[in-house]
Amino acid sequence: MIELEGLTKRFGTKTAVDHLSFQVRPGVVTGFLGPNGAGKSTTMRMMLDLDNPTSGTVRIDGKHYRELAEPLKYIGALLDAKAMHGGRSAYNNLLCLAQSNRIPASRVAEVLDTVGLTAVARKKSKGFSLGMGQRLGIASALLGDPEILMFDEPVNGLDPEGIHWIRNLMKGLAAEGRTIFVSSHLMSEMALTADHLIVIGQGRLLADTSMADFIHQNSRSYVRVRSPQQERLKDLLASNGIAAVTAGSGALEIDGVSAEQLGELAARNQVVLHELSPQRASLEEAFMRMTAGSVEYHAHSPAEDGTGMPLPPGPEPAAGPGGPGAAGWGAGWSSKPSEQQKGA
Repeated sequence: MIELEGLTKRFGTKTAVDHLSFQVRPGVVTGFLGPNGAGKSTTMRMMLDLDNPTSGTVRIDGKHYRELAEPLKYIGALLDAKAMHGGRSAYNNLLCLAQSNRIPASRVAEVLDTVGLTAVARKKSKGFSLGMGQRLGIASALLGDPEILMFDEPVNGLDPEGIHWIRNLMKGLAAEGRTIFVSSHLMSEMALTADHLIVIGQGRLLADTSMADFIHQNSRSYVRVRSPQQERLKDLLASNGIAAVTAGSGALEIDGVSAEQLGELAARNQVVLHELSPQRASLEEAFMRMTAGSVEYHAHSPAEDGTGMPLPPGPEPAAGPGGPGAAGWGAGWSSKPSEQQKGA
């Protein structure tokens, strides 16, 4: 289990993480969501003692990461798949990690086989594609056969087969009772993978709930109805006190009444229905609605100011800061600067 209590990180006058408290429990895949700049990478770095918190604590099975003598046996993490020694082969990159954590060398071949890199095990990692590098990073996280796994954008660069594989891998590991914590901006993939969600915005906790409850609480549910007897259907609904809104393709959208009730009402009154479908928002729609007030970096098309109106003539605005980059990975080894160095 991962436990955060009052976790706070400030970079000068900027608060990247603001009194964040939550638990990541075993047996489920927990998704970690938030807009760019929300503090996700900083939070994950602090979990692995790559950044020191200004205040608050993080514990991995009751201990700080720095207290773990052989950390890869407790927690495996993929925060930056590029944090590899490019001059070493895939095998030797993993062998160095194994030796530093007293993991048998035989485990290296096992995880390379698991991620599908056996055929290129002796090739230097600097020649790997993005997807192959991602697989090697996942192998490093699995190396110590840990009970806790953290992944930041694990499907980045993977082909459809690879995405399907990592999704099933995470679900399988959670089914074994392991703690799986995954951050991603791909909402469609998160919706297929995560059981529970932690959502943050501007460093603060916005939601700690199941996937189903998150979508239900942050979206509109309605029933879509189409009929060749449209006017008769409208009259029938109105006479029963049911409000309907006309949508595209001549369909009606109805809130507050179940599909079963509408179907029975139409059947009793011999109204033919060509469509009767409950509609529920996607995770992406629910996420956009919840985090609308927490988005730090807004993008607009070059010809618009976000309101649909043309931009007035004038010089282009200066480029703003980018979102936080990926952080280090499992063994506490990172080739990238921290968010503090980037100005968070």
